[in-house]
Parts: sequence; C-alpha cells; structure tokens
Amino acid sequence: YITSTLAYWSDIKHLWRTALLLGVISAFGALAGALILLALDNPSFRVLVPWLLLAATALFAAGPWLKPAPKPGHEAAVGSLVGSLAQFATAVYGGFFGAGMGVMMLATLGLTQAGDYHRLNALKNMLAVVIAAVAILVFISGDVIAWRQAIIMIPGGALGGYAGVWIARRVPQIAVRGFVVGVGVFLAFYYFAKD
Repeated sequence: YITSTLAYWSDIKHLWRTALLLGVISAFGALAGALILLALDNPSFRVLVPWLLLAATALFAAGPWLKPAPKPGHEAAVGSLVGSLAQFATAVYGGFFGAGMGVMMLATLGLTQAGDYHRLNALKNMLAVVIAAVAILVFISGDVIAWRQAIIMIPGGALGGYAGVWIARRVPQIAVRGFVVGVGVFLAFYYFAKD
C-alpha cells in the first residue's frame, strides 16, 4: 500500500482534509479490529468473508448507478456521517481480517466521496496504509507476526502496488472497474472454496 500511495501522491495532496479525517477514523477502526482478533480468533467469522466480499463487489459495480448525482456546481458531501461510519466499519474489518478490504473501501468511498476512480483509489491506498500500520503495531505487541513469510512477501507487494497504479493510470476507468469487480468475485469464490 505504501508504494501505491506514493504513486498517487499528487492526487492525495489535493484531498488532504478528507484523507486526514478518514485516516484518524481508520486508525481507531483498525485498532478495534486488531484487538478483537487478538482477543478472539472466531473461525465462524471466516464464513462471512466471501459474503462480505460479494456484497462489497456488487456495491462497487453498482456504485455509478447508486450514487446520487450532485446538484450542478456542487460535489457530493465529503466527510459525511455515513461515509465516516462506513470507513470505520471497513477499518475494523481491515484490522481484524483484511482480505478484500480494498474492494470494500472502493465500494464505500465510491458512494460517499466525490471524484473519479483514481481519486478514490488514491484515498483508499492511503487509508489502507493507516489500517495496516495500526494493525501491524498491535500484532507486533501481541507477538503474532510470521516474520519470515512477511519479509519474503514485502518486495512483491511493494512492486505490485506501484505497478498497479502505473497500469491503472493508462487504461480506461471502465476497464479498471471491471478488473476490480473480477478480483472481488475471484476472492469471494476463493474463500467460499476454502471454507
């Protein structure tokens, strides 16, 4: 998420107020989710994951039709109560489990924030950094991180994050939206099959 955020830095600079507000909300949500995970690793929660992913994917796919059109000369309300609550819930999920969190965030941000896909993706990546950082600190304090596996995965994640933004900026938004929907459906069916 860090390299994706850096690749979108020019976009993030223009929405720093929204990013700051949602970043604080995300930090509290991630803290709650990570602490819940350390307190109770509930296997029955995993059964909900594919359903949550399918719901978020459907919401993201339908987003352009569900979001009310703003009045001429006005943008959709940014930092609304609904948007804040949705981001808090997504951050709790991200701190607790995290699989498909990006699709969930794009779905809720798409309905509660103004802007095109790249603006929303920039905001999503920055918020994901906050969520991951808080969760990692909690997991370090709980001594539950598999360091060897994590270190092996970091270079691939960093390269993929930067390359993903580079590619997303060069293809039509409808293609990127289709790709995100495809990934969401794939992850949902993966978790259905896993359980």
